[in-house]
Amino acid sequence: MLAQLAHEIPVGEQWLYEPKWDGFRALVFRDGDELHIQSRESKPLQRYFPELRAPLLAALPERAIIDGEIVIATPEGLAFEALLQRIHPAASRIAKLAQETPASFVVWDLLAEGDEDLREQPLGTRRRRLEGALRVGPSVHLTPISTEVSVARDWFERFEGAGLDGVVAKDASSSYAPGQRTMVKVKHLRTADCVVAGFRWHKDGPGTEIGSLLLGLYDAEGALHHVGIASSFAKVRRRALLDELAPLRENALEGHPWASWRQDAAHFGQRLPGATSRWNANKDLSWEPLRIETVCEVSYDHRQGDRFRHATHFLRWRPDRVPASCTYDQLEEHPPTELEALFRSTK
Repeated sequence: MLAQLAHEIPVGEQWLYEPKWDGFRALVFRDGDELHIQSRESKPLQRYFPELRAPLLAALPERAIIDGEIVIATPEGLAFEALLQRIHPAASRIAKLAQETPASFVVWDLLAEGDEDLREQPLGTRRRRLEGALRVGPSVHLTPISTEVSVARDWFERFEGAGLDGVVAKDASSSYAPGQRTMVKVKHLRTADCVVAGFRWHKDGPGTEIGSLLLGLYDAEGALHHVGIASSFAKVRRRALLDELAPLRENALEGHPWASWRQDAAHFGQRLPGATSRWNANKDLSWEPLRIETVCEVSYDHRQGDRFRHATHFLRWRPDRVPASCTYDQLEEHPPTELEALFRSTK
């Protein structure tokens, strides 16, 4: 079951509110001693999170299917980057990370218990069944839920510093509808001025259409870091961008701060474009440089470490800004909230 994006938290008696967790969405299937964890794309995940097997077996009924999120909690909040590190071919590496940064599972729905398929039951009924069936522990948590919009608004603001990136609203009378966007998610949105340091061609129009802009921000030492992309341009806009950026392509590689990104040493201590995708090793991440002269304003939902968590949305060019003014200190910061406070409320 999926969610549609909204800009405001919906209000009404039918809504149940939950925090929006920033982790790996997963389904868990248990049948006796057999346990299977799969991603939203039906890819197996249990080999990457071996430390979850024992806690999930202890928490779930003998036969059950649950929906939830794999997260890694640190003193600084949820660490999505630590989750990405788990997608590794070496079992020894995974085992080491499982000891250093153990994962937790946050449960929010019960789809089956015993021989009973609960997907057609109303969400309110499934939630009550989940509360009675789940045995929470140090690594398995029941997500908080509320019928009060004031509580949802408090979560939206208070827990952002802990790495949660919004609120989800669900109709209490709704059934579990796979593939349908029946949930509503409200995410944090803010803006930043970024250096436009390069671009990638669109897959349907290499050489004629721009697919995404490569964005950069300067750190305190003056290094320009690749912090994300701006994408999702309409076809006519992709072609117009090519004309707008054409002057910046001339001699762009001369003195470009990312000119040596292909060298291994260039990646030390600095995020650069062109690295192999952890999720798709065959994905083309080649890029074209632009002279460091242009600034654009983008909207973004969440900052993860030194980059934007998701692709940003292009808003406008900023001819009144110089690239050197695009630094990390413009990004809004929130002090981390202790995740234990939220986890305690689930017990």
